[in-house]
Amino acid sequence: MKVQFADTFTDSLRTLIRHQTWWYKTYSLFRHDLPRFFKNVWTFRKALWNHYWFDHHGTLRFLETGLTNISDTIEKYGNEVDGPRLKKVAKMRRAIELIKNYNEDKYIEMAESELGPLALHDWEFEPVPDKPEYSRIIDRDTEEEKIHNRKVFNRAREIEEKEWKELFEILKGQSPTEYQMFLDKSEDKGSAWDNWFDGSGIKGWWD
Repeated sequence: MKVQFADTFTDSLRTLIRHQTWWYKTYSLFRHDLPRFFKNVWTFRKALWNHYWFDHHGTLRFLETGLTNISDTIEKYGNEVDGPRLKKVAKMRRAIELIKNYNEDKYIEMAESELGPLALHDWEFEPVPDKPEYSRIIDRDTEEEKIHNRKVFNRAREIEEKEWKELFEILKGQSPTEYQMFLDKSEDKGSAWDNWFDGSGIKGWWD
């Protein structure tokens, strides 16, 4: 039997060999790598400016910026069909929202929208009776206001914990084992994947 290689395979092999040469790597450095580097510096400029090695909020800003970039690009120019593509975009946007809520600490505001605003009073001071050189804040809160404020703070903490868990559930994605169980029970096998897939899973967010 005579074995022959198609022209496209031979051309691809030549391209792979050429890409390993020093002169092509030098060309690629100036043609692709450096422009991409400077573009990335501009894209992540706010995250870079606000990043501190001791603060995890800065790391989350990089993730927020990266997800914003990829979600916008996939929504406008993605090659995948609309169904799963737009589900992925929606989950990315939700992850971005959750990161912003955490970094901007919006949970008190959210709790107040549900339960009503905190009862706050202007600070007033009075001398400490046995230490006149010291002052203390006068507690003007009524018992009802204290109970209400405690409910708002507790609710804010609940929202934060719930959203933090939701963020990592989105990033983790669905379990293939769960899909197999869903497929086994599904009457319409052809549309089982579309019905089950919700767009989550950072490992699938690429184009």
